[in-house]
Amino acid sequence: MKVAILHEGTEDFKLMKQLANSLGYDFDGMVEPYKIGRKSNFFKAGNTDYRELIQQIEADQIDKVLFVLDADDPANDRIYGGYENTQKALNTIIDELVLGPIAQSFICCNPETKLGNVESLLLSTLDDEKKACIEHFLECSEFGAPDDAKAVLNSIYQKGFPRAPYNYDHENFDELKEKLGWLLTPSTY
Repeated sequence: MKVAILHEGTEDFKLMKQLANSLGYDFDGMVEPYKIGRKSNFFKAGNTDYRELIQQIEADQIDKVLFVLDADDPANDRIYGGYENTQKALNTIIDELVLGPIAQSFICCNPETKLGNVESLLLSTLDDEKKACIEHFLECSEFGAPDDAKAVLNSIYQKGFPRAPYNYDHENFDELKEKLGWLLTPSTY
């Protein structure tokens, strides 16, 4: 039996795979990835990825689904931006697709502010000195714009953390570890 991870982009999925492997789960061959792309695509019930997913579920080929997307910021998107808006919209689409019993979600953000993306989660696991250094660089460079900063921030994080690529022991990964454990542990029903 396979499981599905619905995600926005490459970095989100790469993080899931690396974390699962670090926990001893065999990710390859077990996980069916669905790169949904833009965040707004998650909230369209007619999305072709959803049609394919539902077919696989009905054919008993997938038995669990994990939605992984960024919280972003409500200042940039009043409908889907921010942790609460994202969770509310996800709950609605999960109900609409009738996935409730087999679906969970993880919203990537800085756990303290509940804003941001996967890069914000990664940055939140660094010590204060490294965070301040990276934030200062982003402020004084031309990479400060959120769209430009994501790739730069991810690269900086990988170089800035001595146990590259990520500090999976940090408590800010605990929720994601729980979600991956649920997803990758065989069902007993």
